[in-house]
Amino acid sequence: VAGADRCRRPPLPAGLGLPGRAASRLFPSGPAPATGSGSEGPCSGGRDAGAMDPPGAPLRCRLLLAVCWVVAAGPAAGAKVLPPPSNLGYTFIQICTLNWTWNPPENISSSCDLEYSSDIVIDKVPQDKRLSKTYPPSPIKDAQEWSKSRFRVTDIFLNEEMRFKVRSECKYDNASEPSRWVETSLKPEGIPGTAAVDLSCVWHNLEYMICTWRPGENASSDTNYTLFYWFDGLKNRKKCSNYSMHQGIFGCMFNLSFPKVTNTYPAISILIRDDSEEIRPVCASENPTTLVKPATPRQVKLSKINDEIYVEWSESDTFPENCLFYEVEYHNGDLDTAQIIKVENNYTSIPSVDPNSKYIFKVRAKPKPECYSSKLCSDWSEEKSIGEKTDSTFYFVLIITIPLIVAVSTIILLVYLKRLKILILPPIPDPREILKRMFGEQNEDSQICAKDDSVNAYDRLTKEEEIHSLILTETPECANSEKENR
Repeated sequence: VAGADRCRRPPLPAGLGLPGRAASRLFPSGPAPATGSGSEGPCSGGRDAGAMDPPGAPLRCRLLLAVCWVVAAGPAAGAKVLPPPSNLGYTFIQICTLNWTWNPPENISSSCDLEYSSDIVIDKVPQDKRLSKTYPPSPIKDAQEWSKSRFRVTDIFLNEEMRFKVRSECKYDNASEPSRWVETSLKPEGIPGTAAVDLSCVWHNLEYMICTWRPGENASSDTNYTLFYWFDGLKNRKKCSNYSMHQGIFGCMFNLSFPKVTNTYPAISILIRDDSEEIRPVCASENPTTLVKPATPRQVKLSKINDEIYVEWSESDTFPENCLFYEVEYHNGDLDTAQIIKVENNYTSIPSVDPNSKYIFKVRAKPKPECYSSKLCSDWSEEKSIGEKTDSTFYFVLIITIPLIVAVSTIILLVYLKRLKILILPPIPDPREILKRMFGEQNEDSQICAKDDSVNAYDRLTKEEEIHSLILTETPECANSEKENR
């Protein structure tokens, strides 16, 4: 290779001044080489710049270049390409888990130390490369890229086409090259857009797990999704039966617990599908330690001794010892001055508090990173308060309300006192008014009596006239009767 670099011809300089025919005769395969600025080489002839090479010099250079090329490309041309693995296939281990298997290449010598490299391609994206970009690169991962195993267990991606490929190589053998890739594919079933989306699971207090999801945009309204789960330790997959639906979101809850003494938790596989073949299934494999959410602390108790407040709450019985820490938030009635302290135990104390202030406390739990990889924390406990706090608003209301009440009461009392005064102390009558009333009444009585006498006299006269008229009219009749009797 070094000889080939030395025999590479530099481009013809512009100042050489050779005509086209002369250049073609001297350098039939390309432009004439320059002699450089005084440098010498096997193709330069050792002369000064501007001097012409003899006719035999280019031929020697071309022969030397060909020899160098053969020497450099000799090992690569002689390398053998290894045959690819054979009988590539897959089997379902459990829900959302596949076992890819293959056989070694045929007609391989026993001296070949075979190793295999595999990869999964989803939507034209190699998953191993995608994971290497997501997580920090690890020398262990690079060392395990090639393996002697003739199988690989992977998760299933039922919502997209999944292609698996593998190739073989004889390690520590420079006489052969790795084989070409051989691959197979697993195509999704069902109508696109019908699979459940936005699957989210939370492991509550290491006791039960709740998974929620939304229906696919192309799924019908009567689609009945069914959730199955499985993890290493179960003989068969289990079906979730406690379903719920709220505002278009499906949910299902199932019991999930492991022994407290365990240090590792197996991955849990979740399958959501429908009995109809038109609904596309979806699979997910989750690390349960990333889904842990502790229960809300209960029985928060507060006590005050001198200028120190003691806070205590109940611990969860489902978590291993020293796998939880707590956050205590407290404030003295002003939300802007709330403080949060972290504690390892289920109790703490707040020293040097204001005895004339009211303090409000609440507590929540978080899993420790050395036990679980979850970033979830429990809900805040119910707020508890201790102490008394003077409320300026209350006094302000009192200052306004009391004078108003007094003024209204005074007005009401004045009105009622005037009436009471009349009842208790009636006014003394004026004698002049009494005399006026007396004499005025007598005059009125006399006038009334006079009027009555005149009326009565008139009535009497009228009656007497009537009587006399009667008498006068009756007298002749009596006389006639007497005459007749006579």
